[in-house]
Amino acid sequence: MSKGNHIELPKVNDSGFFEVRMESIGGFGANLAGKILGEAGILGMGYNGSNFSSYGSEKKGSPVKSFVRFCAPDKEVRVNSPVTEPHILIIFHEEMGKNVPITQGAGKDTVVILSTSKSPDEARDHLKLHGGTMVCLDAMKIAVEEKTRVNTALLGAICKASGFIDPEAVKEMIRKNLGKKYAFLIEPNLKTFDRGYNEGVSKYFEPDGKYPYVPFTREGQKIGYFNQNMGGVLTNPGSAISKDLSTSRSGWVPVLDKTVCTSCGECDITCPDYCMVWAKEADKKGKERQTLQKIEYQYCKGCLRCVEICKFDALKAEKEYEVDKKIIEDGFTQS
Repeated sequence: MSKGNHIELPKVNDSGFFEVRMESIGGFGANLAGKILGEAGILGMGYNGSNFSSYGSEKKGSPVKSFVRFCAPDKEVRVNSPVTEPHILIIFHEEMGKNVPITQGAGKDTVVILSTSKSPDEARDHLKLHGGTMVCLDAMKIAVEEKTRVNTALLGAICKASGFIDPEAVKEMIRKNLGKKYAFLIEPNLKTFDRGYNEGVSKYFEPDGKYPYVPFTREGQKIGYFNQNMGGVLTNPGSAISKDLSTSRSGWVPVLDKTVCTSCGECDITCPDYCMVWAKEADKKGKERQTLQKIEYQYCKGCLRCVEICKFDALKAEKEYEVDKKIIEDGFTQS
């Protein structure tokens, strides 16, 4: 579809915009996905609109939001606030639903696209979704198999769910953004896009009172010039007990085989997040020694440095979706 050959937007809010919000973390490509989607709609399809992202430190694991707005070509865009009530809400990792209120503003007319292997019914319960259309796509599995990222798979799902975004316009922007520098990634990403377009499973849920509607809120800064504690003391410091790095994993996890582990400790030295759990045990001679018990997957971000340093093949990289859930729960295998 060429520029200027736009079609009427299927739905708009009171301000005349069709709005998209992406909820992600650093490393999954949400910023680039928003850029590609915005360019496809504006440069490729002739809509007016805008795209911008919100994030803190540019590092893997930090929160990222990306916003896209489309409107009629003769309408001026004078809005630069975050998308509070999206027509399409995309969640790049299902575990984000544990601690972050990512479904804020999602109502009965919202299409929620979740990267997950769960069914739509399971996904609704996981997110405690008030109502609307739930689209489930195992974008992580697709990305691992195609050696790409989840963002292009989710772009395919967005096109399918929107009912108006031209897939060819998005594909053209994927080619443009990867360009000559990453030309070898163009075809894998186009295949990833097609799979995202075709493999999503959707189901509509009426707002039946099972879960409440969660309005969008912005708490703002709670401590400032007038109410700061003396000396800038932190009264609520962070704690490793509640830390959860599972959202940072890109489809791979280390699996510990205790039958060949010598408890040499090199994995513990190289692990940046102290995932290894140790305990004192008596050896065959009755001498007490520290032995590696398991991997605490809550703290594992899947960097696989432990796999690289292990000399005894006690740690191996496995696709997380293929690993027995009991191994993840126990933290080890004895195969």
